[in-house]
Amino acid sequence: MIQDIGDHGFDNAYAPKEPTPEAYALAYQGDNVLLAEKDGNLVLPRVRDWQAVLGPEARGVGALAPRYLFRVDGNDFFLVDEAAIQTGVVGMPRGFVFASVQTMRFYQPRWLAFAAVTGLQLSRWYLNNRYCGRCGCELGHVATSRELACPSCGNVVYPRINPCIIVGITRGDSLLLTKFAQGRYKHYALVSGFCEVGETLEQTIEREVMEEVGLRVRNIRYYKSQPWSFSDSLLMGFFADVDGDPTARPDHVELSVARWVARRDLPREHEDTSSLTNEMIELFARGDEPMPNQRGGRDGAV
Repeated sequence: MIQDIGDHGFDNAYAPKEPTPEAYALAYQGDNVLLAEKDGNLVLPRVRDWQAVLGPEARGVGALAPRYLFRVDGNDFFLVDEAAIQTGVVGMPRGFVFASVQTMRFYQPRWLAFAAVTGLQLSRWYLNNRYCGRCGCELGHVATSRELACPSCGNVVYPRINPCIIVGITRGDSLLLTKFAQGRYKHYALVSGFCEVGETLEQTIEREVMEEVGLRVRNIRYYKSQPWSFSDSLLMGFFADVDGDPTARPDHVELSVARWVARRDLPREHEDTSSLTNEMIELFARGDEPMPNQRGGRDGAV
């Protein structure tokens, strides 16, 4: 999955650092990330790439308004201020272009693709939290930690993470596959949805399954979780058995298709190995999904 970066160590602890020329300096425009390719591999800009094109109005690296993001192994990652690029104070590094962050699902090396996606999540958070939602004053940085704080009313804002469930609904040797009614993703998926205020994860599963495909489920059992920066989410994967009538009725608002597919007919060997959804489909196809009471407590629940 996207966060599986092997022996590379990801350290997201905030540190008040100044960038060196070799540090990575990431830039974003909307959901696009600045990148280049070399021999088919992903290349992300470093501070030295930006230094080579600083405009006449720039005053050294400070023109990038770099914000420390995180560290992978010995590599520090910083965020370049989007306004510095838009105003022309900072020129575009030669050989780099903006491309959809969705391409990070496929690029090598995987640890660098993971860094690019995770950086986008923090970039969106900074962009969307420039001002205090309580009093309207501009938020300021806390010197030694990640959160933003309002100098006027003291409101503190932490990075946003949306809890979201994914559930593989089973009926014997069949798995319910779905397709989204909207958006660019047209491949098969599983029922999913965001947790609402006051819900447990199990209640979210029951509600989303009923709303999207008109089914009841039982024997809910946890599989694993995944950070999914594409939607600022923490995904939590479950399997559950259909309870009662197995007739799936897609709502045609969230989903356009919902159909049972036999284990032997499930799509295998996905080119996109970045997502928890595809891993769960592959797991069921192999017959390795967690069985009731195999994980969790009574009735297989978390």
